[in-house]
This record gives sequence, structure tokens and C-alpha cells, in this order.
Amino acid sequence: MYRLVFSLILRRLPAETVHRMSFAALRLLGAVPGALPLLRRALGPRDPALRVRALGLEFPGPLGLAAGFDKDAEAYEALGAFGFGFVEIGTVTARPQPGNPKPRLFRLVRDRAIVNRMGFNNHGARAAAARLRGPRNVIVGVNIGKTKVVPEDEAVADYVASTEALAALADYLVVNVSSPNTPGLRDLQAVEHLRPLLTAVREAADRVSDRRVPLLVKIAPDLADADVDAVADLALELGLDGIIATNTTISRDGLATDPAEVEAAGGGGLSGAPLKRRSLEVLRRLRDRAGDHLVLISVGGVETADDAWERLRAGATLVQAYTGLIYGGPLWPRTLNRALARRIRTTTAADR
Repeated sequence: MYRLVFSLILRRLPAETVHRMSFAALRLLGAVPGALPLLRRALGPRDPALRVRALGLEFPGPLGLAAGFDKDAEAYEALGAFGFGFVEIGTVTARPQPGNPKPRLFRLVRDRAIVNRMGFNNHGARAAAARLRGPRNVIVGVNIGKTKVVPEDEAVADYVASTEALAALADYLVVNVSSPNTPGLRDLQAVEHLRPLLTAVREAADRVSDRRVPLLVKIAPDLADADVDAVADLALELGLDGIIATNTTISRDGLATDPAEVEAAGGGGLSGAPLKRRSLEVLRRLRDRAGDHLVLISVGGVETADDAWERLRAGATLVQAYTGLIYGGPLWPRTLNRALARRIRTTTAADR
């Protein structure tokens, strides 16, 4: 049904318009008394085979929603009720910002991909913090990035401001230095810039929270292999809890979409199926480099239970998706979780 609706209606509407419509529906759903508990019981990951212990947390399932969908922490409870084991909100910046000019979100349907140049549009760290206070029924990661107008030499202070506002409210915290849509941001992935940034964020998180908040860094798929190794080494040196691999790519290689359509979409980060191969390569490289000393969260091109299983077998502790939800629809998390649970049980039985 969702595929029919997508084909006949949704794909004909601007992608950001559909995104706003989705959030309106999620907010409406959250306002209906008893609706979310019913959804959680019907759609949530309940099979014990899916449970994961990581980052000092008990995840009901390994499939999470990647950052970028719920930028302002507006609908994480509703999104969790649809079957995600955890939801990562953001990217949040210290200051509110409108993001890049519209249009800035495009579908490449033939490739099951999305191009976005949103530019960290969000209402700022204080607004997100207000929405995160209080009890919740889903594990929530908080992804923080640099405010666009802040110069690079003030980036550390900008990340620290977000950390001070949000760390105590986060189940885990992610430093995003890998979006291609904020000028200069990816330069912060260089170890000489990344070390003082991560050190300052760790110190700020420890200062404002009475518990140790797990800290991860999110990296780009476009890093050279030697730079992937360098980030892994730095994460181990600093005692980080993990790495999220990977963000969107600036590459447009190997796409099936008509080149004119790709050109019309313009610059920005590409997510979805075309990212699958490189994301898996980076995951395997990180695992080879760091062993089991880091929690690795794999994201990029996860569409099926087979994709998720391949990432888990390659060394991921958890997986995330975004574009898979866009093309798969609201019941997609449940479908993937059920198929993945069967895969885990079958493999476990065969290994006995």
C-alpha cells in the first residue's frame, strides 16, 4: 500500500513538503491518548533475539533511526513506537539556524537514494533540550554539529555550548564533523583538529552530567583509508565509546538516475543504496583497526534484514537507517526487525 501511495502521490510532491507532512502526522499521533503505547506493542522490537547491550544501555533491537530525520527532537517517541530500537535526533547546533535555501532535499528514485543539502536547519540546542526533558520510552542519541556562522577557530567553543545544553539529556552523544553541507565542517575530521574538539566535548559532558555520557564521532564515507585509520586510532587514544560510519557522500559515481536529473538536484550529501558498498568498507576497516574496543554503528544503504545482518557480521554493534524508511514506509522497521530476528535465530541454531 505504501509503495502505491508513494508512486502515485508522494513522489510527485516536493520531498521536504512530504517530510513536513510526516511530522504533522507524527505529532498528531502523539497527541492521541494511548496511541503510542499501542503502536509500541504492535510494531516494536519484542523478540529477545534482537536485544543488544552496548554503551551501557539495553537496546530492544539493533536498528535505529539515523540523525537528520528528527532534527529538533519533535517526534522521537512516535518514531520509536514504529519499531526503531533507538532514535538519534539532530543534527543540533548551539544556535538556531534556518539551513540552506530551498529546495534542498531531492529523491533519486531509480537509485533509492536521497540528496540533501539541508545545512543543519534546527531551532538550536536550548530548544532541543526543552523537548528532551522528562520521561521517555525510547533510547535517544543526540547528534551535535557546528553552527554555520561560527568560524572554524571558534568551533570547539560552539560544540561545547551544545554539549553543555544537551549532554545530560542524551543517552549517548555524537560529534558530527562529517556533513558536507556546512562549509569547512569536514576539515574538523583531520586528527589535529579532531583531538582538541573531542577532548573539550568529553570534558564538558563530564562537567554537566552526573553520569558518564557515551561519546561517539560520526565520520564521512569520503575519507581516505589512511584517515579512517587515523580516526580509529584517535578514538582509541581518547577513550571514545564508538564511531558512527558513515555520513552521506559527495560522490555521484555509479548512479542509475539520468545524469540531467542528478545535476538538477545539485550539491549535497547523497544517502541510500549507492552508499552501501563504501559504508561497509569503512565499517570493516574500522573493525580491523579497533577490534572490539569501540562500538561501531553502521549507517548507509541499510534497506533489508540481509543488509543489517551483513553489517552486524562485519563488526557493527548497531545499525541505523534513514533513506530505507523513506522508501520503505512506516511499517518498514517492523518488517526488517522480524526478518532479522529470524535470521539471527536461524544462524544461532546452525552454529550450535
